[in-house]
Order: sequence, then C-alpha cells, then structure tokens
Amino acid sequence: MAHPMFHYDEKLGEAIFDYCRERLSLDPVPLDFGAAVDVADGALRGLICESGTPAEEVLEVFRTHLAPAVVSIDSPGFLAFIPNAPTKNSLLFDMVVACSGLNGTSWLESSGVVVAENQALDFLAGAAGLPEGSGGTFVSGGSLGNLSALTVARDVGRARLGSPTARVRVAMSDDAHSSIGKALHILDVEPFLVTTDDHRFTRAALEAALAADPHPETVIGVAATAGTTNAGIVDDLEGLGAICRERDLWFHVDGAYGGAAMLSASHGHLFEGLRHADSFIVDPHKWLFAPLDCCALLYRDPTVARKVLAQQAGYLDVLHEASDEEYDWNPSDFGIHLSRRARGLPFWFSLCTNGVEAYRSAVQRGIDLATWTAERIASSDHLELVRPAGLSVVLFRRRGWDAARYNAWSQELLSRQIAFVTPTKWEGETVGRLAFLHPDTTEELVTEILDSMRD
Repeated sequence: MAHPMFHYDEKLGEAIFDYCRERLSLDPVPLDFGAAVDVADGALRGLICESGTPAEEVLEVFRTHLAPAVVSIDSPGFLAFIPNAPTKNSLLFDMVVACSGLNGTSWLESSGVVVAENQALDFLAGAAGLPEGSGGTFVSGGSLGNLSALTVARDVGRARLGSPTARVRVAMSDDAHSSIGKALHILDVEPFLVTTDDHRFTRAALEAALAADPHPETVIGVAATAGTTNAGIVDDLEGLGAICRERDLWFHVDGAYGGAAMLSASHGHLFEGLRHADSFIVDPHKWLFAPLDCCALLYRDPTVARKVLAQQAGYLDVLHEASDEEYDWNPSDFGIHLSRRARGLPFWFSLCTNGVEAYRSAVQRGIDLATWTAERIASSDHLELVRPAGLSVVLFRRRGWDAARYNAWSQELLSRQIAFVTPTKWEGETVGRLAFLHPDTTEELVTEILDSMRD
C-alpha cells in the first residue's frame, strides 16, 4: 500500500486546480499589498503538527492571509525594481513541469528536457549573434549566472598567465549589477573599476584606465552590462567586445534585464556587440515573460565552461561517459549547480506557442511606453526627467520632494491598489523610477501615477 503522503487526493486536486484557474483568469491581476498588510496573528499557529492539518484549511489560510501579503509581481501595475510578467502559457506549463516531477540535471536522466531547453537556448544565442556551437544552461537567476560565467573567466585568465593562483582582475563599472562585485569577491578576483562617462562603460574609458594602470596584464576580463538595472543603460558592447578580442580578454555581458531588447526593432542595434561575448546572461523571468526562477547562461565555447564547472564524483562518472559530447549535454556541467528543476521549459513552451513575433512586439511595447512616459514627464509642470529613458526604465523627479515624500507616495499608491512604484537613488538623490515590462500596462495608468504626484 502506498504511503499516505503519496496518495492523490482528488478532492484536494480539484480545490488546487480551482484556485489556479481562478488566479490565471484574473484580468487584470490585482496588486495585493505585500508588507503593507500584516499577516493576522495566529493565522499560521498550529498548522504544523504531529497529525497534520486538513489541506483545505491550509489552502484557505494561504488564500485569505498569505496571498494578500505578497505583491503580485505579474500585475500590470507592478512597476518597481524589475518586474516579472509571465505569459499565461508559461505559467500553465510551469504547472506541467511541477506535476511531472521533471529533473533537469543530466542528459542521462532528462534528455527530453535538455533538447527542448537547448532549442530555447539556441534561439537566444542566435538572437545575440553568437556562433553556431554556443550553448549553456538555465540557472536560477542572474546572480548565479554571473558567478558561473566569471568563475570560468577567472580560471581561463589564470591559465593564460600560467598560474592557477595568479592575481587577476576583471574590468567593470560602478553601474554594473551588484552581483558582479559580489561574484568577484567570492572568487577572490579584484574588480578593476573603470570611470565612465555618464554611467556608460565604453572602450575609450577602458583603454584609458588600462594605459594608466601599472599592471594591465593582470586584467583578464571585462564585465559589461546590456541594460543597467537602475537606468537601462547599454554599455558600449561593440567597442568593449572588440578590445577583448584584440587583447585576448574574457568578455562577459550581463544582460539579465536588458538583454531581451536585442529583439527590439528600435533598439536592437545597441546589442550587436553581443556577438563578441565569451559568456552572456539574459533572464527569461524578466523581460522574456517566463516564471521565476529562470536565467539563460550562454557560452561562446561551452567546452571551456564544462572543463571548469563540471562536477566530478564516482557516482557522477556515468553522466560523463558518453563518447559523443554533442549529445551528452548535461546542464549541470555549465553552471554552479548540480540538481536542478527543468526551469527552461515554461519559457520554451511559451516561445513555441506564442511565436517570436509576439515576443518582439511585447518587448517593444515596454520601450515604447517608456519613451511615451519620458515625453509626458518632459512636458509636465511639476516633474522633470533625470535622464532620457533607458530601454524600458524612466528616472524622474518631483520638484521639491525628499526621500520621505517619495516613500509616502509609494505607500499611498499601493494602499489604493493603483500601482507598486518604489523610488531609487541616482547620484545620491532620491528620485522616482518606473520600470515597464508588462505589455498590458496602459498609458492611462501611467497618467494616473504621474498625476498623483501633483499634491
């Protein structure tokens, strides 16, 4: 007889499916309140007990107490940080992945997962202009993607210098994502900070910094950003990539947020330099409309990454014994992970079923809305732009407001369920910031948000 925990409860299944159907059918998805509401005292008390709590009761606690205390990141009104706007098809297939108990660790266990995920990775590599044979894996997010890629960069650079313990540095700007600096710290690699002109990392700035440094030979790589998180700035990918090719430096591009704009008709030219990348990340769970947690990690030469990152153990030898490396493709070999869920499949399913043109238009919608918003702010009598719109991000200020006033305004918008908008810091000043990803965010909503700042 099956263990009771592994028995399918049809009544519970229907309750869960009903909840999922209700949630998926919401149009628009409500914001809910996050930390703006308190979970009722005692709501969870006693749920974990020796004999278990009836599942319907636990589901009701989630519905009535927990879910409202989580801001819905897939709402068109979620305009803070970098939102997540998964398509309905990707959410539905994420349920399939979960219900199927799919493992995505190795070719031996999961060849069906691997071929589908690799089809999605091939699409992204092609869009980036990477050569045939490029490839990688899906990891949990940009932080792990950056750490994995920079681990390979470090080892390749040290090998080039002839010492596995050589002091090495990676060039980056102050506007790089915080995970770049954190990854270098973990890897015992020094950041080579380059002063930029108006926050954009360029070839000229790198050349000047290298020329002024007494030990430029210790710089073994460059970490560029294809769309900074705070302002949507795209570094000089063409210039930086070209100098990396000339000097035999590892060229890593963090496109976790902005890399999706390589599909844009108006801004795709900014990403042509991706073709030089030795490693590149882009998060489908950001601007490619997949569920959390999904980052695509790509290498120009995956065999180099495999030599650095593949884990070795007696019980893992069977994963590496196939003679044909083209087909013996283990996702576990290309990132700092081993066991992994088939996190790339919801993106693959949505891309297949919706089509590339739908993705192009949805990405372009975010850029167009940011451009429209910037124009409206520029013509406003109470607001002003901090800088031009960058991809789908707009930085602006309300004249006369301090940090406390911005925070109160943010809380008021959420409490009234209008939008989730949080301020940011720019050159030491607290300013407003709107990040557009969801193609269903409307001009009417933006107008309401901007008008709310008149008081």
